[in-house]
Amino acid sequence: MYLIVTRTFPPEVGGMQNLMWGLARSLSKINLIKVIADYKEGHEEFDNSVSFSIERVKGIKILRKYRKSYLINEYLNKNPKIQCVIADHWKSLELIKTKNKKICLIHSKEINHKKGSRINKKILEVLNNVDHVVANSNFTKKLAIDLGIDEQRIIVINPGVDPVTEIPKKDLSKAEEILKGKKQRLITVSRFEKRKNHEKVIMAIRNLKEIYPDIIYTCIGRGDDENLKKLVIELKLEEQIVFLRDVPNDLKNALVAKSNVFIMPSIIHKKSVEGFGIAFVEAAQYGIPSIGGKDGGAADAIIHDKTGIIVDGNNLDDIYSGIVDLLSENKFIEFGKAAKENSANFDWDKIIQKYLKILN
Repeated sequence: MYLIVTRTFPPEVGGMQNLMWGLARSLSKINLIKVIADYKEGHEEFDNSVSFSIERVKGIKILRKYRKSYLINEYLNKNPKIQCVIADHWKSLELIKTKNKKICLIHSKEINHKKGSRINKKILEVLNNVDHVVANSNFTKKLAIDLGIDEQRIIVINPGVDPVTEIPKKDLSKAEEILKGKKQRLITVSRFEKRKNHEKVIMAIRNLKEIYPDIIYTCIGRGDDENLKKLVIELKLEEQIVFLRDVPNDLKNALVAKSNVFIMPSIIHKKSVEGFGIAFVEAAQYGIPSIGGKDGGAADAIIHDKTGIIVDGNNLDDIYSGIVDLLSENKFIEFGKAAKENSANFDWDKIIQKYLKILN
């Protein structure tokens, strides 16, 4: 039996939530599992729909941490059949006392603290005492080693994706309405955060519209987009940039599938860095190539000059050139075919086999 300890889990939405859900669901097909997760309003319907046990822990953040660790330690003491504890974050293991095998996932942002700092020492105390540290990309592995995590404990396992389902025709039609018949179509699906680098893409669009008057850039996400909208007005790009929030999943997929290029040339912003970029793989499943940034784990998801292009996200000319490269002579079609083929390597059925090697 496996015990999964996580702070992020559906019905809450997000990349980490999807990762822990995919991992839990895939493992539940192979062995008994139990999930101990943070409380989320309206979780009951979701929890009742799954085939494994989920226990939720309520309370304000600081108290929840101690209450949750107490419950986990109690559960481990009473259930000797637990073969392994799998955690989403080093903080999830910080107060866990057990001789059971422990596996902790790392994603870059949460470990990116100055070497020798108080929090770095806390991270090392936890991660250098687990059996395996699962890095979500080779970039994250290198960062972990540089910060003092024992290299022998680290294994790279990229996040997985589920097979795509057919997109309803009504959503494909709605996507076409939103895209206004434009011919050159770029899209980003992510939170509106500095490291996602929407700003540089918008600036590139200002120059691109001179050679591609039919270009459109769709930005789907949550977060603070007010400064981005002001930039769009300043650059007179209201006809080229579309901002969308709270988009239903089928419509989001339709907009991706109807686009030519997925673009997210991420940068490092303070301690925030893109550890992998599952959105690149999700776009690839629909035959859409990507442009990603060299700072972060995008290179694990994008094969440069085959399934997409890796650019310097801090260099506007590099982003501009990458877009032109994929749009010229419709090169995005050839790259998109290769991207779709490569996306099969990230199916959960394949990814879970890598976990089983360290679990067993």
